[in-house]
Order: sequence, then C-alpha cells, then structure tokens
Amino acid sequence: MDGTLVDTERLWWEAVEQVADGLGRRLTGADQPEVLGRPVEYTAGWLGGVTGARAEEIAAELHREFADRVRTGIVPRPGALRLLGELAREGVPTALVTASPRAVADTVLAALGAGHFAVSVTADDTEDTKPAPDPYLAACRALGVEPAACVAVEDTETGVTSAEAAGCAVLAVPSLAPIAPAAGRTVLASLEGVTPARLRAMIAPRELRVMSWNLWYGGTKVDDHREKQLKVIAETGADVVGLQETYGNSARELAEALGWHHHRAGENLGVISRYPITARLGDPDVGFYGGTGARIRVDGGQEGEQGGGQEVDVWSVHLDYTPYGPYEARFDGVPAAGLVAHEAGRLEQMREILRQIAESATDAGPVVLVGDFNVPSHLDWPDVAWPVTMAAEDAGLRDSYREVHPDAVRDPGHTWSPVHVEHEDGSGRPEPQDRIDFVLHNGKGLRVIDSRTVVSGTPRPWPDVAGNEWPSDHAAVITTFTLR
Repeated sequence: MDGTLVDTERLWWEAVEQVADGLGRRLTGADQPEVLGRPVEYTAGWLGGVTGARAEEIAAELHREFADRVRTGIVPRPGALRLLGELAREGVPTALVTASPRAVADTVLAALGAGHFAVSVTADDTEDTKPAPDPYLAACRALGVEPAACVAVEDTETGVTSAEAAGCAVLAVPSLAPIAPAAGRTVLASLEGVTPARLRAMIAPRELRVMSWNLWYGGTKVDDHREKQLKVIAETGADVVGLQETYGNSARELAEALGWHHHRAGENLGVISRYPITARLGDPDVGFYGGTGARIRVDGGQEGEQGGGQEVDVWSVHLDYTPYGPYEARFDGVPAAGLVAHEAGRLEQMREILRQIAESATDAGPVVLVGDFNVPSHLDWPDVAWPVTMAAEDAGLRDSYREVHPDAVRDPGHTWSPVHVEHEDGSGRPEPQDRIDFVLHNGKGLRVIDSRTVVSGTPRPWPDVAGNEWPSDHAAVITTFTLR
C-alpha cells in the first residue's frame, strides 16, 4: 500500500522525521531500513532504543503524525489506479497487504476505493508482519490461491522479503530506497505501462513430469528391485508415474516409500503421484489388460476434495501383447495390411479406454495417457498405419515424444527392449527394437518442453538380469509439461 499504491512512504518518512527531531535524533539515509516498510511498533522500538524514550509513547505520536498526513496528503502512485481498474475488469482477485495498522489502511482504502480489493491484510491481522511471510500467506489463503500463482507488487526491501519468503513472484517499484533485481523479481521505475498480461508473464508455469513405466512382474526379476525403482523415480524427478505390471501392490508400496499418493486398479495397473489424487477414474476391477485413471490436483488441494484447483487426469494403460506386430513383420513377413488387420483386439481395448477418458474428462481438463501399448506407432513406421496409435490421435491425443523428436530415424526412442538383444526363443535372431511405450496428451493447458526415454546403467541381456541396475525389460518414458 504505502509507496506502491499511494505516496504515503514519503508521508511516513516525514512523520518519523518529525517525531525523531522532537527526540533529538536527526534521520539520515542510513536509517531508512529501520523506517521504510516497517510497522509503527518496530520503528517506535528502534527510536526508543536510540533515544531512550518510551516506545509506547513514540508509537502513539507516530500514529498521530502519520494519520494527520494521510488524511490530507494521499496521492496515488503513477499507474496504480489504472492497473487496479484493469485487474478488476479482467476478474483478477487482488489483495492489499500492508504493515500499516488497520485504522490507517481503512483511511487509504476509503480514498482509493475499497472495491478494488477482495481482501486486505494489515499489521493487526497477523501475529508477525513484514518482513515475515505471514501477511502474504494470510492474503493467499483468503483469496484461495497458491503463493506461486501470485505477483506481489512492493516498493521496499522489507516488503519484497516478506513476499518472496511467502513464495510469490515480486514486481518491485522502489519508492525511496533502491531495490536490486533478483531471480523471480522484476524491478520497474513505476506502474505506468504495467498490465495484467505483464503480471501473468511473471508467473513461472508449473512443470509436471509424467512417466510411463512397465515394472516387469513388479520388478521381481531383478535383485533389490524396490530400492532400484525408488532410485529411478527420485533421479528422474518424476511427479506422476503411470505403472503397468504392478504385480499386485507395487503402486501402494512405492507410494508409501516415497510419501506419495497412489491409485491401484486390478492386479496390473496403478498411478502414483507426489500430488493429491482427488478422483479414481475407470473400472477399479479392470482386468490384466485395460486402463485406469487418476485425477491429480497439482496446486495444493487434498485427496477426496471435489471441484476447484488445477487438476490433470492421468491414465495408465496396458494392452494385450499378442499378436506382436514387429515379430510378424520381421520373422513372418506379414504385409502391412495383415499387420493392421491383426490389431483388432488391441484397437478394441484402446477404443474402450478412449471412451472412458472422454466420459470422465472435464471440458477444459488436461488429460495424459501413458502406457505399454504393445504396438508401434504409425509415426515411426512409414508403411504401416498402426490403428491403435491412430485411434488415440483421432481422439485428440498427441505423442509427446514425437513432438520433441519428430525424426523417427534419428531419434527412434526404443522402449522395447533394453534387456532383449536376441529373441528369447534361443534361435539367435535379433530382437526387433521398437517404441511401444508412450506418453500422450490432449494439449489442454499442457505444453511439452521435454520428452525422453530412461534406462539407468548398462543392463545385461536376458537371462542374466538379476544384478541389473535397471529393474525392467522396458525403457521408461518421461515427459516434462508446463501447465497454465
């Protein structure tokens, strides 16, 4: 408020100067950190300490001197009222956060127009005021928003410290004392020219890392598989993992070890998430093959809450593994038309999953579909229109890996198989390598910034896999999205 919306920082300095002069202390620029952005009680205590006067009496005199100046000398800062008006027209909720007492704040609000603000937090409203984060945290709670989704507009180092400690981005418009630029902080000479769009641009988009991972019999083919799985999840920085071949309780056990949330469906499928799960989607008793989904709240809501907040539907699918098209093409010479015809079973499974996704999705809700499709992509095979991935594309789902790596020859992205070099029938034939695990998305509020396959270490080939660092026979796929 003071010095940002109205030119009261000058009035406050003059009031403190007047009182200090009466106590025999002449203020200088070196005293600004003890005055600017500070509540009355702090400055009164400081003055009492350097002059020997009683802090309570100083505080009362500061209140009188400042209030007299506020009633007669309020001047809006350049651009402040225009910006407040634009925020109101665009429906952006705005809070006033000040270290001034309620009586002073209400005087200023009356002059500015209290209707500009949904919330006001003063020095009287929290146990600790600026530079502590408490007042900004209180304002965020009252507005029902996360601090990371807010821009705090401040004019003093004290206020900037408070807002940044709360987790807000900061637009600093210094009034009397300079403020240095810093990460997450923008410094401007005034609010003139500042628009709601510019404020929005200061909010860093939230990143969400979604992984698809077939655990391969829950990982039990590899020694110490659970510890190795946890290590992979931690090192990749994944936020949500769609799991296949969970072998019963893998989703729950991994989530409990990580302190995460989990959803299990049937004996084979699960979703684990560092963010709360607010809804379970699809058939909870799905068979070994099929799909399941979880609605993830990424902005601090709690499990079981309904409505509001930023949510993403994440589905994990596992499609039947027979017949396997690359074997038919490589070993049996089946032509393209035959390969497509043999996909009828998997195509039916995918269509049913897509139907469930469409029925459960909200109008503007982001959807991510991950899983082991057990079939290649039409984006990778120029001569085969693989119908499963085409059905997903026709439903509006995009292949995140191919968005980042459009050249299938240069970046094949194989996920099958890091441990099968030769076909396991003992014939010595090379195992066809292919991309059969995917992270797809519907693009609603999602933007892909990275996608990659993940295999840790150098896995020994089957059957000598027990000591592998990588506890699966599939590579994982992890895509980093930004959400708006």
